[in-house]
Amino acid sequence: MNALAGGGSFVTLPALIAVGVPSVIANTTSTVALYPGQLTSSWAYRDGLGPIESVPLRSLLIVTFVGGALGAALLLRTPISTFDVVLPWLMAIATVALAWGSRLGEMLRRRRRIGPPAVLGVQFCLGIYGGYFGGGVGIMMMAVWSLLSDRTLKSFNAPRTLLVAAANTIAVLIFIAARAVHWPEALVMLATAMLGAYCGSIIGRRAPAGVIRVVTVWFSIGITLAFFVRAYLKY
Repeated sequence: MNALAGGGSFVTLPALIAVGVPSVIANTTSTVALYPGQLTSSWAYRDGLGPIESVPLRSLLIVTFVGGALGAALLLRTPISTFDVVLPWLMAIATVALAWGSRLGEMLRRRRRIGPPAVLGVQFCLGIYGGYFGGGVGIMMMAVWSLLSDRTLKSFNAPRTLLVAAANTIAVLIFIAARAVHWPEALVMLATAMLGAYCGSIIGRRAPAGVIRVVTVWFSIGITLAFFVRAYLKY
């Protein structure tokens, strides 16, 4: 899913919870397991790195890095019972981003533009979200950047992959330092996620982009609804 359309945490997080990993630790373990794939993508896109209009990439990196640290720290301080209730809403936000994020950015750009300070402020908030949960955060970043620039969304792929990796880099370090990772599950997922990324690149060359997107969005909707039932049915 990450290689084709994003949303890989919609697979890893439910799988970890299904085998008995507590939700907060499942989230941290999922982040660690998917992290090497993000680094690989960042390296592959390195030639396309550069500023977003008048906003230097270094400034975006700094606010994302700090935001990611705050988000990771906040996650570790969140009680499992609270996270179980919040998680479906985070997944709903991610699903909306996967389904309409790119279109929303284009629609808003026709009506409104924002300046560099506002972009940095929103980027900081997205860094917090990325360190805390992160589903769909790359698409959210591109939607915000489109309010500043007339560039195509495809041209944002390089900074997107780098900044998502930046938020997760500090988060992964914090999770490991806090011993908040289930390593047996993380290592299995890490290896199979790398295999999945390779298979996804092959499928992506053959499968229609529209079909991939529709399947991904509907799968995400189904998982999100299941987590709403899990969180609120008992109430």
